[in-house]
Amino acid sequence: MSKRLITVEAPARLHLGFVDLAGTFGRRFGSVGLTLDGLSTVVQARRATELQIEGSDRAASLWQSMTKRFSNQTLNAHLQVNQPTPAHAGFGSGTQLALAIGTAMSRLFQLDLSLADIAGLTDRGARSGIGVGAFEHGGFIVDGGKGASHLPPPIISRLNLPSQWRVLLIFDPHFQGLHGNAEMQAFKMLPPFSAAVARELAHQLLMQGLPALAEADLPAFGRTITALQTAVGDYFAPAQGGRYASPAVAHLLNWCAQQQLDCYGQSSWGPTGFVIVADESAALRLQRQLRDHAVQSSQLRFEIVCGRNHGAVVNELLEEA
Repeated sequence: MSKRLITVEAPARLHLGFVDLAGTFGRRFGSVGLTLDGLSTVVQARRATELQIEGSDRAASLWQSMTKRFSNQTLNAHLQVNQPTPAHAGFGSGTQLALAIGTAMSRLFQLDLSLADIAGLTDRGARSGIGVGAFEHGGFIVDGGKGASHLPPPIISRLNLPSQWRVLLIFDPHFQGLHGNAEMQAFKMLPPFSAAVARELAHQLLMQGLPALAEADLPAFGRTITALQTAVGDYFAPAQGGRYASPAVAHLLNWCAQQQLDCYGQSSWGPTGFVIVADESAALRLQRQLRDHAVQSSQLRFEIVCGRNHGAVVNELLEEA
C-alpha cells in the first residue's frame, strides 16, 4: 500500500513598511513587502497512527489550532519541519510555517481549506496580508490595509522584482525584534500616525514606487522604500530604540545612507537589515564593504538572495509503505 507525502516549501519575505498605521482614511496599516528566494520553510506530512512532529516547537500548537475545527475527525500525521529562517527576525517565519502546515494538512486530509481559512485558524494576517500574499503569489506585494472584514487584508498590487536585482541581507543573530505581547503593547503605546504622512506615502507608492519597479528603475524605487522606512522607522523608534532595532545593523544602514545607496532598510521590527542592489557583482562588492565597516564585536552575518516571483510550492508524492 502506498502513502501520500505532501511537501510544502514556503518562502520568507521582507516587510518594508506600512502606509497608514492610524487608518485615518478608513483602512489601517497597508503593508508593503517583498518575497525572497533562498530562505524557505519546508514542511513534509504523511498520515500516521498518532501525531508526530519533528523539527519545530511551534508546529504542534499550530496543528492543534487547526484541528479544533475538525473535532469529529482524527487528523494524525508525521510532520517534518525544516525552517532555517530565524524566528522574530523580520522574515514572517511564523506565518509561513502556519500556512505551510495548514496547506499540508488540507491536502493530506482533503479538507479544502483556503489560505484565508488557515490564516484565521492560526491567528495570522491580523494586521498584514503580506505573509499570505508571499505564500500565494510571491513578488513585490502591497496590501489594501485592514478594513471591517475579519479576513487578512487583500492584495491590491503584485509586481515582479527584476531578475538581475539582488537583496543583501544583514543578520544579527544576537537580537530579536518585538513580537507577541510586546509587539501588541508597542502598537497601543505609540501616538497617532500622521494623516499627512499617510497621504504622502500612499501617493509616493502609487505614483513613484510601483511605476519605478515596473520599469526596473532602482533609484526611483529606492526613494519610495526610503520614504516608507524613514516614516515608519521614526514612528516605531520609541518602541524599538531607534529607527533600526539592532545597533550593529543600524551602524551599517547609516553607512549605506552616507554612501547614498539607492534602497536599504529594516524588515518589520528587525533586526534584519536589507540593501537592494542592481546585480550580483554589486551585491558581492557591497558585502565586502559592509564586513569592513561592521562593528568588530557584532558578529553580523550576510547573505545575498534574489527576489522570488512565485509563491509556495506544493508537491504530492506516493511512497511505498
